[in-house]
Amino acid sequence: MVRKNVSCFRLSDICRSGQCFRMYEEYDNHFYVIAGQRRLEMEQRGNECIFFCEESEFLDLWEKYFDLECNYEEYIGKINPRDTYLVNAAALGKGIRILRQDLWEMIVSFLISQQNNIVRIRRCIENICRTYGEKRTDAHGEIYYGFPTPESLAYLDDDDLMACNLGYRSKYVVRAARAVISGQIDLEAVKKMPYKRAREELLKLFGVGEKVADCICLFALHHLDAFPVDTHIHQALEKHYKRGFPNRRYQGFRGVMQQYMFYYESIESLL
Repeated sequence: MVRKNVSCFRLSDICRSGQCFRMYEEYDNHFYVIAGQRRLEMEQRGNECIFFCEESEFLDLWEKYFDLECNYEEYIGKINPRDTYLVNAAALGKGIRILRQDLWEMIVSFLISQQNNIVRIRRCIENICRTYGEKRTDAHGEIYYGFPTPESLAYLDDDDLMACNLGYRSKYVVRAARAVISGQIDLEAVKKMPYKRAREELLKLFGVGEKVADCICLFALHHLDAFPVDTHIHQALEKHYKRGFPNRRYQGFRGVMQQYMFYYESIESLL
């Protein structure tokens, strides 16, 4: 196991931030996440977080995955103190990190996310993982399912994933898988592209619009200038930034501010 004390890092905030759909709180302060083909258990008390894995695995995978080497206090410190809305949003969601997730998994996840809520998105993803993913066992004997590869989905009919409750999104996912294995889109090449070029490439995929492309850029490619605008963010912009969001001030890390805003709006809507 690995113990870490990290400021601006709270598993509960990340779990509810809407960027990762295979992270769950099993019981108070005890979480697990499945990323690609790997599963990790974690426990947090205050700033101390325990990662139940070997140190080599933590250093090779999870430290980067959770973006732990980045100082998020610097981002928060650059917020305009007169912008009380963003100050409050950052105070509520200061434990959020922008995860470095798998590109293929994020393409599928955010294709599924369209016109959907988080509970149903999680269920849809779990369904396709159980049906088309590889059955695996972690170090504690827990059974889980890896994320399905493009090859496992590309030869399905457009509507086959309706059985996994994807509805009309079934054809989006199947056609994305076909695009990957046919070479229409080169995932390794996209990973090396700058933000705007990567966004343009992702928009070529059937079913990918601007918001989905920005989500993929932010949560898979770690392009922190991506600023996805969904219903929550649109409402916040309309209410608090009638003259437009101050993009210049937050250039290079607008996506971090977006996550604070999204989390704040989504939590407020539940109150």
